[in-house]
Amino acid sequence: MKNHRVLVGMSGGVDSSVCALLLQRQGWEVQGLMLELCSGGAGSAADARAVAEHLGIPFSVHDGRAAFSAQVMADFAESYRAGRTPNPCIVCNRRVKFAQMLSAADALGCAQIATGHYARVEFDGARGRYLLKKGKNLQKDQSYVLYRLTQAQLARTQMPLGEIDSKDAIRALAAEAGLRVAQKKDSQDICFIPDGDYVAFLRRQGVALTPGDFVDEAGRVLGRHRGLPCYTTGQRKGLGVGGSAYPLYVLRKDAKTNTVVLGPEEHLYSGRTVIEQCNWIAFEDLAEPVRCTAKTRYSQTEAAATVSPLPGGRAEVVFDTPQRALTAGQSAVFYDGDTVLGGGWICAQEEY
Repeated sequence: MKNHRVLVGMSGGVDSSVCALLLQRQGWEVQGLMLELCSGGAGSAADARAVAEHLGIPFSVHDGRAAFSAQVMADFAESYRAGRTPNPCIVCNRRVKFAQMLSAADALGCAQIATGHYARVEFDGARGRYLLKKGKNLQKDQSYVLYRLTQAQLARTQMPLGEIDSKDAIRALAAEAGLRVAQKKDSQDICFIPDGDYVAFLRRQGVALTPGDFVDEAGRVLGRHRGLPCYTTGQRKGLGVGGSAYPLYVLRKDAKTNTVVLGPEEHLYSGRTVIEQCNWIAFEDLAEPVRCTAKTRYSQTEAAATVSPLPGGRAEVVFDTPQRALTAGQSAVFYDGDTVLGGGWICAQEEY
């Protein structure tokens, strides 16, 4: 490779720090970059800069807040406004994080970018495509949130942590190298909602919380809700509806009628869904039905399914066994073993 420079996205955590360490040890000319996406990240920037200084690599901070606000935070608010439950990390990875890192890499003369994700990128010569694969640490695997990456993005991406099978091993590498972040705790929250109060965030974004009716599946009014964004499919707690002979769960939300449909838990299970805006990685497009396994939430166990093409960039997913709480706005991601085939956004039932 003529250009052996790689731009590593450094967040100030142990994973991205070890990513930079490993690539440096592999002989890459490493540069560090922190994408500033939202306020409150000064401490992480200090940690990332300290690690870069320890490794003796250049480090810079790129202001990506405008793009993040427009592409991720606005999409998050609009999705809730439309009655969906979004996953902002999936949107961010393709639209902002990888896009901005590649732009910065071009400006800095770096051929590749790298992140501390638990996943792998491999080139399949027979297919002529870059493949996204699960990380060897299956408990930490992040391939689900990366399924919307493009071939152009994957072609220039390194993910060395995907080859390591335990978090303890990563922390041990950091400690052995004297990195100050070796025992730093992992971040768990949505980065722009650190207190976890997403309803307050939505209010600040101008999303109206319009009260409406809780109804059963026959349309009978059961009570009043506080606004669609306050609820998600599968929710049981905090409904404030009594008088039922069995526990009530949120089955779905209907933005057109501003109603929340409640029912028994067994009615949360469905054997079929439709997805839209599909992104395929292992092949150019879905031309015929494919047998695979599928995840409809990040932490969910994969389930056997058949995915069939539909017009307009949509696909039908039929599961071998019914799945719980298929939620509009979440993603269905498909696998062939450890290879990500692709995926798409789950549609609301009324859009099937």
